[in-house]
Amino acid sequence: MAAGGSGRSPEVTKPPGVDADPATLNTSMRLTRVLAFVLVAWSVAPAAQEAPAAALTIEVEPPALTLEVGGKAQLGATVRDADGAVVADAAVVFYSRARRSVSVTRGGAVEAYRPGEHTLVALVPADPQDSSRRPRGIARIEVPVSVPPPPVERVRFTGVPQRFYAGTHPRLDVEVVDASGVVRHDVDVEYGSADPEVAGIDAYGVLQLHRPGDATLSVAAEEARDTLTIEVESNPVASLALHASEEAVRTGDVVVFTAVPRDARGLTVRSVPVEFAVAGETAPSILAAGAAAMITSEGRFVAERSGTFTVVATAGAHVARRTVSVRRRDVRREVELVGRAPVRDRRTSDLWVWEGTDGRDYAITGTWGSDGSSYIWDVTDPSDIRRVREVQVDARTVNDVKVSEEGDIAVISREGASDRRNGIVILGVGNPREGVPVLAEYTESLTGGVHNLFISEGHVYALSAGRRYDVINIEDPGNPRRVGQFEMDTLGHSIHDVWVSDGIAFSSNWTDGVVAVDVGGGGRGGTPERPVELGRYAYPSGWNHAAFPYTSPSTGKRYLFAGDEAFPYTGLSRGRGGTPIVAAGWIHVIDWTDWANPREVARYQVPEAGSHNLWVEDDTLYVGYYNGGLRVVDVSGELLGDLYAQGREIARFLPFDPEGFTANAPFVWGAQPFKGHIFFTDWNSGLWAVRLAPRTGPGRIIGEPQ
Repeated sequence: MAAGGSGRSPEVTKPPGVDADPATLNTSMRLTRVLAFVLVAWSVAPAAQEAPAAALTIEVEPPALTLEVGGKAQLGATVRDADGAVVADAAVVFYSRARRSVSVTRGGAVEAYRPGEHTLVALVPADPQDSSRRPRGIARIEVPVSVPPPPVERVRFTGVPQRFYAGTHPRLDVEVVDASGVVRHDVDVEYGSADPEVAGIDAYGVLQLHRPGDATLSVAAEEARDTLTIEVESNPVASLALHASEEAVRTGDVVVFTAVPRDARGLTVRSVPVEFAVAGETAPSILAAGAAAMITSEGRFVAERSGTFTVVATAGAHVARRTVSVRRRDVRREVELVGRAPVRDRRTSDLWVWEGTDGRDYAITGTWGSDGSSYIWDVTDPSDIRRVREVQVDARTVNDVKVSEEGDIAVISREGASDRRNGIVILGVGNPREGVPVLAEYTESLTGGVHNLFISEGHVYALSAGRRYDVINIEDPGNPRRVGQFEMDTLGHSIHDVWVSDGIAFSSNWTDGVVAVDVGGGGRGGTPERPVELGRYAYPSGWNHAAFPYTSPSTGKRYLFAGDEAFPYTGLSRGRGGTPIVAAGWIHVIDWTDWANPREVARYQVPEAGSHNLWVEDDTLYVGYYNGGLRVVDVSGELLGDLYAQGREIARFLPFDPEGFTANAPFVWGAQPFKGHIFFTDWNSGLWAVRLAPRTGPGRIIGEPQ
């Protein structure tokens, strides 16, 4: 629906400092007195109202469920009073504590998506009109749901080498797929050899090739089984040489070791498996246990700590060694606070910084769990940030804000609208100092609240019902129209975010991972009207929350930085103050140079904190790391292993605010570099602007960020 749809229309409030007219002030004063009366009455009433309600009990039938993946059931509920009598007019609603694994409607219709032990909750809401997913209850009961893993349907050997040589120890991979079509990594497999005198195989699939001959190998997973017959040949290797791409590097730099096996004539022998190992000594000042370096099966080496390391390559009985020297990466810089715009009476959500058509610089920030407000700031002078506009729409949360490439159109998301018609609002932001007109709102098909969105080349990619994203053409911003959509085909699928870069849309889909879709730049004929999937990548935790694509200028590799979000310790708190929240999760670095073969190659993980939104620019990663603050990371060159342990972190900044919504509780939402500064929002304290201090010379750091 375009502008003028049902529900309260968006409105643009006056800039701060503009006086209201007397009629408005009188109305506001009357509303304030009424609200004060209601709040006082509410604060007194609950004790009297909840005394009888506290005796209510709920009986659920059945009291527990066991469902197969894809199975469905219907729950029924009966409410009784203290005397055991049925309370016929008491409403019961249901919700799931693991809705991406087992869903339940408010009326009790259950569907299982993924294996595990899960919990549903049935409750009598304190407010029968409360339509939120988890309303406050005056009586409640938990319903356990057990979803056993589907049986294994097939197992097969994969990536089988072309040739096998006596005296070598190649490893065979297997793929296990269950009846639901899911590739499983949690199933025990058993290997066997019918000809152990020729080829033995251990519990991990590693072969011991003893002598030439034929051998039949087997693998079993539950009732599924696969066999493979191999021919073991005489080993022709007479010598082994080892070459290194570099001999002196920094921590985090990748060294490529190439092993060259040759026969008696000096010719290279192809397909001979080479095993790599690394050993060495770290610098004397480093007193840390654990592996200080790693090398992959392809010969890619990286060190987390400085020292001297020896890489050993073996091919049968032949051995070769090379040594590499590793020094400290030394990229740390101090963070200088430049300016800020405090928002302490509500939670702050996302931000976007841009240059307006008037030549000045602006930032827009959203708010979370409040009254649907967004703020527009003049950040031309980051040391003197001024609020120039406030936009209020019918919503509780404006979670996401985005601005077009030209800097004249902004789109904000809506969640919690009073009439449940959430959708998006399109604003004219070319010159916010002169005004921010509402150009249109669009709600058609955008159900369940728009949590995230993106603008690219005259199109908005907006989430709908947490299930898909719709593509909305805004080339005429006053007349938006839906032209396409993309939705996954997996059982119980859900989506959290979408980011579009160079005509490719990357959606973040929790358990289903990241999906890359051609919408005009992927070479598969995709368009915004007809998206075409390029590939997908999922990882076991199922926490995939956000993604940022980046092509490394030095290596040409196409990386995707996939961020987690999880709250295993505590959920999000809506009220003011309270206990600071601790998040979990990290950044997964995926090499997606080949659409058909995405590979996770590195991670950036901060101990005791969890990631949120991220941005990559000029070989630098900027992360809002929730309770871990702002993090700035060097992602230059090839990426491999643990980026945090390698000392790639350039800077960190924790925005403490004793007057924040939750006092002194940093909770950084997201960051964006812009014209030499880093702007970021903090959930508890608003908008901040910082910059990296210059280094005073090679190898010297000014100081640690505060």
